[in-house]
Amino acid sequence: MSLEAFKSRVLPVKDKLYRFALRFLRDEDEARDVVQEVLIKVWNKREEMDQLENMEAWCMRITRNVSLDRLKSKHNKYTTPIEEGFDVSGGDRETPYRSTELSDTMKTIGSFIQALPEKQRQVIQLRDVEGYSYQEISEIMEIDMNQVKVNLFRARKAVKENLLNINAYGLG
Repeated sequence: MSLEAFKSRVLPVKDKLYRFALRFLRDEDEARDVVQEVLIKVWNKREEMDQLENMEAWCMRITRNVSLDRLKSKHNKYTTPIEEGFDVSGGDRETPYRSTELSDTMKTIGSFIQALPEKQRQVIQLRDVEGYSYQEISEIMEIDMNQVKVNLFRARKAVKENLLNINAYGLG
């Protein structure tokens, strides 16, 4: 792979790699380090790149593996607001009350997602935040597509039930 091919195929996904790493690590500096490490690994393997069909999924898989390695080595504890990955603006109808309500809801949803089992958390991040297809998630996570669908279904169901329970009891 030439430098031009690297710039056109790999660098455009750098922001997605960063957001994905940040979801794992909850530390902006660590996430930037992971992305840098991933880009170096991709560059060093550039001779093999022409054989890949989906460069983005391959880069995401490397990002996932490097992030998990860092987590295992450091046992980081963290919290980060989920609204960083979502547009919670209400447009012209935005009021301070509405803005606060949306922000609180997103924080609540974020805490529900953080409480999910690891696979469910990763699948919901890749599908609902990053917008990857089931096939791409299957490749990134190296799991069967049925497992992707089951984990996504269970994750969405758990978040929905938790949100409904809070709203039903007036705690939200």
